[in-house]
Amino acid sequence: MENQNVLAVVAGEEITQKDLDALLHALPKEQQAYAGNEQFRQQCLEQLITIHLFAKDGEDQKLEETDAFKENMAHARREILAQMAVGEVMKDITVSDEEAKEYYDANEDQFLNGETVHAKHILVDNEDKCQEILEMITTEEKSFEDAAQEFSTCPSGQQGGDLGSFGKGQMVKEFEDAAFAAEVGHIVGPVKTQFGYHLIKVEDKKDAQASVFDDVKASIKDIIAQQKRNDAYAKKVAELKAKYVEK
Repeated sequence: MENQNVLAVVAGEEITQKDLDALLHALPKEQQAYAGNEQFRQQCLEQLITIHLFAKDGEDQKLEETDAFKENMAHARREILAQMAVGEVMKDITVSDEEAKEYYDANEDQFLNGETVHAKHILVDNEDKCQEILEMITTEEKSFEDAAQEFSTCPSGQQGGDLGSFGKGQMVKEFEDAAFAAEVGHIVGPVKTQFGYHLIKVEDKKDAQASVFDDVKASIKDIIAQQKRNDAYAKKVAELKAKYVEK
């Protein structure tokens, strides 16, 4: 084909790269991730071709002349006009950095990062075993990390029991309570949970702290923009009801 942007021709009608890109752009976000995959793009092109084939078949059957077609066209026209009109209402909505900062200052509690604990643990299935391991550690027969690698039934044992940092609500209550109450560098336990018996070593603690404005600015702008869109939409609906709805 002379025009490289033409991907297929169905009953004399060209399907172009622009048509395929429009279809890909309209896909759900999770599917758009595959847009660069040639096999996926070919499947989408086949879908476009199939649509054109059935559309041509509909023409041949003179379905355009049916009442059902005319009703669907009227409905589609109304939907498209409504979407475009809503777009006109929303198109000039913007949020400045100053507005975002005002919102941040007025709602600091929304942007607090809760306190966190960085902890390691050793998990075994009975309390006596847990006590024995604790004795080995306290007498310096073994380090906590070596004991975790040797005895812990948790996969974290391979990393010396390291669970990384976590906040409240991320661990079972008994484990969380013990970890947040423990002093940094101290070992607590045995702590019984539904998984077994734990020894817990707290490596670090961080108090709750506010997020830096620049880190949350984009999300704040999204919040404010949505509020503005809601307000503009509600205002326009009220205006149009007053203008068009018969009482």
